[in-house]
Amino acid sequence: MAIIVNLDVVMAKRKISSGELAEKLEITPANLSILKTGKAKAIRFSTLNRLCEILDCKPGDILDYEKGDNEYD
Repeated sequence: MAIIVNLDVVMAKRKISSGELAEKLEITPANLSILKTGKAKAIRFSTLNRLCEILDCKPGDILDYEKGDNEYD
């Protein structure tokens, strides 16, 4: 996957735990884990917006793009 998820890096910089973030996002810790590991197939803009509000960051702080070998490059 060419999309890189840096959520764990942003969380560490903000000193927020997975449990605390999941609670503030109102999602399960398991779903947050899926987001953090980059295993999610999609993310809702409303969730991304809430992440940015809670972590005081921009979407580009959480998500990055790395050109890779896939059918869309």
